[in-house]
Amino acid sequence: MGAWLAKVHLTQGWLPASIFSLTALALIVLTLTGLTHGRWRTLLRQVAIALGIGGLGLLATWLVSDVFMLFGVSLGWMVIISVALGFLAVGFAVCILITARGWRRILAALTVLLCLLSTGLRVDIIYGEFTTLGSLFSVSLYPDYRDHKAAKPAMSVAQWRSLASRGKLPSHPSVGRSYSMRIPNSRSRFAARPADIYLPPAALSDKPPALPVFVLLAGQPGSPDRLFTAGAIPAMMDAYAAQHDGLAPVVVSPDQNGASSHNSLCVDSPVYGKAETYLSSDVPAWIRAELPVASQPRQWAIGGFSQGGTCSTQLGARHPHVYGNMLPADGELEPTQGRQEQMIRDYFDGDRKRFLAQVPARAMLERAPSRQLLFTAAGSNDKESQHNMMVIAKAANQAGMKVRAVITQGSGHDWHTVKTAWKPGLEWVGQAMGLGPMSRPIEDFPNITETHIG
Repeated sequence: MGAWLAKVHLTQGWLPASIFSLTALALIVLTLTGLTHGRWRTLLRQVAIALGIGGLGLLATWLVSDVFMLFGVSLGWMVIISVALGFLAVGFAVCILITARGWRRILAALTVLLCLLSTGLRVDIIYGEFTTLGSLFSVSLYPDYRDHKAAKPAMSVAQWRSLASRGKLPSHPSVGRSYSMRIPNSRSRFAARPADIYLPPAALSDKPPALPVFVLLAGQPGSPDRLFTAGAIPAMMDAYAAQHDGLAPVVVSPDQNGASSHNSLCVDSPVYGKAETYLSSDVPAWIRAELPVASQPRQWAIGGFSQGGTCSTQLGARHPHVYGNMLPADGELEPTQGRQEQMIRDYFDGDRKRFLAQVPARAMLERAPSRQLLFTAAGSNDKESQHNMMVIAKAANQAGMKVRAVITQGSGHDWHTVKTAWKPGLEWVGQAMGLGPMSRPIEDFPNITETHIG
């Protein structure tokens, strides 16, 4: 059952196409039957009421999104308009439901349901958040890593590439594999959910090289599975490996929050436990012990989306001896959870200095000079994240880091930004890690505009 749910896509394919088609057909039938039965005046009134409901929906969604900012970021005009159209369609169907009789009333009731489903699917397609039915119901997608044991590293990446140039690579599959694993929390005792793990083709060889590592964090609410599916991580890494003789980073997506409703801020706190210790000590220790990876910080990167992006700049700046590279997307300037004064009382025992030590820009400057790399991104429709990106990028540049900052065109605070930005980010950081040269300059990647750090 779980395997079937994981194969039913919500953002493309037969399911959304069927829902959208049935919704449009139902609305057309309701409209035409209203005309054929001579109820055109009633139909005009229903359309007028529906337009008014759509206008109210537009106003309400805009207020929630851009004025009161209840979600912390703007929903974006694509979402606002989609929700308003949903209000309009549902309003029209409800008007007919109230006045119709017989089969037309039943059709109107079904149309209300279809309109709600279509609106939800449209918003999900815009964000790219839930890609399958399995991700919607948090169905485990990958087999347990304990049933698979990767071989220990037998060579360096440079040696692997040398063998590739001579056509003498060890046998390895053409694509990587993904697994699930509850990473031990021996130091932190942090109650984390299982992590997702991607092993590239080279890691699945009997004689794998010591590969670089990407530790990537989902947003909040979210989960490791959400990052792998909505971020299309396995497909992205497989495509990269196909161009680099089976080489790609080992990717681990640990759980930084413990539950979708939790926000650990990626700090050690009395609220949700020692998330920072888990991510900076327990997770790296397990990766080094169990996976075919390199140990040098320059071969390790930490990245993430939204709250995960904020965590990546916190942890990367505060633990440069673990993470030599950072890949944040749509992150914030600092850990955020409700009112700052209350957050400091709850998470930092009222100690403002402990909170300030977690602010990425401050942590970067305090540890300067740094040899780390920062590849940071924000969506073109997410102005707040663009501002945050530039503040942190300038601090990183001032601290001596090599910095590249990009804006993804046509996306906002969503997974489309991640999928667009991490392709050049993977190539730029991958080149620095010795995996191979970039296929093209960053500015030549689709829908990417590079922003220069002044």
